[in-house]
Amino acid sequence: MKEIIIHEVGPRDGLQAEKQTIPTEVKVKWIEALMESGVDIIQIGSFVHPEKVPQMADTDKLFTHFSQSTCFSQSGKKVPSVVLAGLVLNEKGLDRGMACGVELFCMGISASDTYSKKNTGMSSEEALSRIIPMAQKAVAAGKKVQVSVQNAFGCSYEGPIQDEKVLTIMKKYLEAGMRRISLADTSGHAHPQQVERLFGAAIALEPQAELTCHFHETYGLGIANCYAAMKAGVKYFEASFGGLGGSPFSARSSGNVCTEDFVHFLQRMDLRPDVRMDKIVEVTKEAGQILNRDLPSFMNRIGPVPAGPASQ
Repeated sequence: MKEIIIHEVGPRDGLQAEKQTIPTEVKVKWIEALMESGVDIIQIGSFVHPEKVPQMADTDKLFTHFSQSTCFSQSGKKVPSVVLAGLVLNEKGLDRGMACGVELFCMGISASDTYSKKNTGMSSEEALSRIIPMAQKAVAAGKKVQVSVQNAFGCSYEGPIQDEKVLTIMKKYLEAGMRRISLADTSGHAHPQQVERLFGAAIALEPQAELTCHFHETYGLGIANCYAAMKAGVKYFEASFGGLGGSPFSARSSGNVCTEDFVHFLQRMDLRPDVRMDKIVEVTKEAGQILNRDLPSFMNRIGPVPAGPASQ
């Protein structure tokens, strides 16, 4: 648990399902604040068809902006170095990402055929046959790549997903040379015992793999599942400011694990004291105002546990 890497997915996963499109200049302001917070990776968009997902229509523009010469925040302070990540679904998206400065490509397939067909129009096997060559092409170009298994803990269409199915996909990734692998709880079905078991099996399969977890709060177990993943040895954690997000292709889903709540959880255990939770809450407050609703963030609504005198 000594090394925890925070992957902020709010600008992409958090905003992709919103009916309201956020102006590019507002996204830039939010991403700058997230950079200043000290998170390690920011997933700032996805390369999808702009007519199908208008919320992501400015992804190329955002990457071009942040990958150009040194960027500065509105306060004039130098933006700390973070990894800029983007989601790609197909070869065309990969080519777009290559052209505008993506540093970490995120791509993957679902362990559920039903979900895969709704999301990509392909079966899981068909999607895998395309994702692996894409991942290898990005690696050959000197890019970082994270491949994922979506619906790794269950599917709102198919129900339980067998561990062996998830591990079989992971084996194919490993055989293709991929070592950075995410197991995503796309439908929010995971529970802590399952998380510890599946990630334990994944680590046993390849101890050198860099494993990422991605949990949703559909049934309120997101941070509990994060703790189970930490106990199993996972060090990469995806979360979204304000708890925004949720797959638009899942039958029932809720937001992602809330970044600022996850940071508070870590800091209560004396982990990641370097992260500025206030900068993340700043983004959440403004997002709530623009979206005209209260976001499921405890740190926004209640604030952190106050510091008090040491226990006697």
